Amino acid sequence: MQSFARICRIRVRPEDPARMVGVESRYGQWLALALGEIMNWKSLGRSIGLISALLAGMWGPAPVRAQAGSAAPSTGRKTSSPYTGDLSIFDASGRDERLQINRVMDMLGIESGKNVADIGAGSGWFTMRAARRVMGSGTVYAVDINPEAIDYIDQRTKKEQLQNIKTILSKPDDPKLPADSLDAVLLLKTYHEVAHPVVLLRSLRSSLRPGAKIGIIDRNGNGENHGVSRDVVVREAAQAGYELRDSQDFVKADGMDYFLIFTAKPD
Repeated sequence: MQSFARICRIRVRPEDPARMVGVESRYGQWLALALGEIMNWKSLGRSIGLISALLAGMWGPAPVRAQAGSAAPSTGRKTSSPYTGDLSIFDASGRDERLQINRVMDMLGIESGKNVADIGAGSGWFTMRAARRVMGSGTVYAVDINPEAIDYIDQRTKKEQLQNIKTILSKPDDPKLPADSLDAVLLLKTYHEVAHPVVLLRSLRSSLRPGAKIGIIDRNGNGENHGVSRDVVVREAAQAGYELRDSQDFVKADGMDYFLIFTAKPD
């Protein structure tokens, strides 16, 4: 689950002062050269033109760095580096009770016959639990961008003899889920690693059935400390066309974790 955001990020940084000093120095050299040419009256006209061009470059409007829409949308906030270690740590004893995962599934309407997506599935910890819940005609899609996580879940599925799990090696901003297929979605401790969550959530909309619920469990943080503010999630989900239906803080007792439930707004 922490592996979902192996994503390239686009960030706007202030211009490097050292580079600006170098630019101004070069302009000064060129300007001095042009002024020297003025001493040669035959080249006066050419020198004036050169000086005008240099001054326009120094004090004219700042150049446009990119055309609108030419780059992927940026959240304007920091995100965390994906976890790349031992996936088995997510199966620590007592995690079911700490996260109250059965209560989470109840609130998302995960029951027999439902189709569920586990986005940022990681070790498949939630995938396995959801698969047992929807047993029968229901399917669980285990989605991750990390090929190692997908292999891990495939092996685990065979070991646990579960026939209703489908793994999907997705793209960073596109879960590649079937259209009109899902009744519930969970991003469990994953959202803080998604560099472009608005794009991801918009891509998800076509896969949702009417009334589908999207659950996000995360912890409050600044984005780069494996957490992201609850208010940021609510704002970004709204930008992607979702509305908040419920907000809970029962997942873990430290007061840092939150559980949000969204549904898609009507088109």
